[in-house]
Amino acid sequence: MKLLSNLIPFFMQKFLSFLGLLFVVTVSFSQSIESKIDQLIVKEFNNTDEPGGVFLVAVEGESIYRKAFGKANLALAVEMTPEQVFQIGSMTKQFTAIAILMLEEQGKLSVEDPISKFLPDYPNGDAITINQLLTHSSGIKDFTRLKRIAEIAEKEMTPEEMVAFFKDEPVDFSPGDAFQYNNSGYVLLGYLIELISGETYADFIEKNIFDAIGMEHSYYASDRKVILNRAYGYHQKSYGFVNKKPISFSIPFSSGALMSTVDDMLKWQNALDQNLLLKPENLAKAFTKKQLRTGEAIEYGYGWHLKDWGETAVREHGGSIFGFKAMGVYIPGKAIYVIGLSNCDCHSPTQLVRDIAKVVDELVGE
Repeated sequence: MKLLSNLIPFFMQKFLSFLGLLFVVTVSFSQSIESKIDQLIVKEFNNTDEPGGVFLVAVEGESIYRKAFGKANLALAVEMTPEQVFQIGSMTKQFTAIAILMLEEQGKLSVEDPISKFLPDYPNGDAITINQLLTHSSGIKDFTRLKRIAEIAEKEMTPEEMVAFFKDEPVDFSPGDAFQYNNSGYVLLGYLIELISGETYADFIEKNIFDAIGMEHSYYASDRKVILNRAYGYHQKSYGFVNKKPISFSIPFSSGALMSTVDDMLKWQNALDQNLLLKPENLAKAFTKKQLRTGEAIEYGYGWHLKDWGETAVREHGGSIFGFKAMGVYIPGKAIYVIGLSNCDCHSPTQLVRDIAKVVDELVGE
């Protein structure tokens, strides 16, 4: 017993020394990642008196880096904080795609359904499938490329009116023949969500996604609603910064009208990883590269670009809307998530987020 009592302090000392060493290694590793990420970001976001951005990096669902840069409001000289709410532009498409898959899981539609099943009068609707809307392969004219878009930019439009705005335009190609990024397809998807669910798109997303997974600071965008911690958007001109151009959010609608924070976007990514919104076999459809009618593969699933960095599979999507830019990258093999949100379209986080993801991928190791 005496020997045992003598050994206990010895092993406790060794154990505590091990914990101390582990702590030092962990802190050193964290500081190494933080330093490398800081060096990347300050190359673009290097002026504290300009609009800025917020960046978050997570590994295995836990944040390892979360910082804000620049100003959230120039007129009031408000410093940016990680809690700021941004417009996320086309990252909205992720939510629209998952909403469609939720309706499919409920048996209310099939992604192979022609849109004529729900919109009988849509031109060539028998030949256009929901799958083609999701994968930007419908051939429908993208309304953002129409010169007359300026006529309605600030007008409040119903989803039906938005669809009517572009539906009679000549198609760019036959359905399923090519991939061409297309906002019109995702506006149509939002309209289908409303027709099939009997709810507005905003209500459907709020109830079935935001509320369901605790995204408490995410919204269907509004310039009139008072939103706590809203970041204000800017453009840069030769003579300085100006407030973002006004837009009615009924125009981008389900293709680009959501707002969120980096913390809520991490909740979104974690919910997908944990299959909280869809069964695994149904969620997998979003992350499977699709094919054109010719059999040619495209690097897009449902709401995400699906790319390969060498042997590393990557899911990514950006967003751009007046005064704001956004980018998110996820490396499923190592559960690395990087999100960057900017409140000036002069500061794009797109390549920066990719570069950060590559640095973290290297440092995390196998």
